Amino acid sequence: MSVVVAQIDIEAPPEQVWEYVMDPARTLEWVTIARRVGHIDAGPLREGFRMDQTLCMRGVNFKVRWTLHEFDIPHFARWEGRGPARSKAVIENRLTALNGGTHFDYRNEFKSPFGPLGAAASKALVGGVPDKEANASLRRLKEILEGE
Repeated sequence: MSVVVAQIDIEAPPEQVWEYVMDPARTLEWVTIARRVGHIDAGPLREGFRMDQTLCMRGVNFKVRWTLHEFDIPHFARWEGRGPARSKAVIENRLTALNGGTHFDYRNEFKSPFGPLGAAASKALVGGVPDKEANASLRRLKEILEGE
């Protein structure tokens, strides 16, 4: 299993950060590996809410179906995703109020398919790209919410 952890401080209140980050329609604006947002459930966020994304790593597009499994507005969200070849991912976003702004903790656990062999191949292929992209996405989010 691979784990990516990133964090950033944003000069915007947690409610504003939450509203932006949790809007699937805004994903392409700030998530650097997102290429397309497909299906999005209608209505407000709720446990079981689903969305589909096409993501891209090292020039390879792949689809992930995300399900919101747990959330506490505006502090915490846990998305569980299913990708190609039975790969799985869990993303946790934690927002903490900090001096009128927000401290954003991001965590992504990715389980590649095909057991240890698949994990070794995945590590060799993507290397440190997920860490770089997670940090780039959070920097882009900060620029957007702080008005560049």
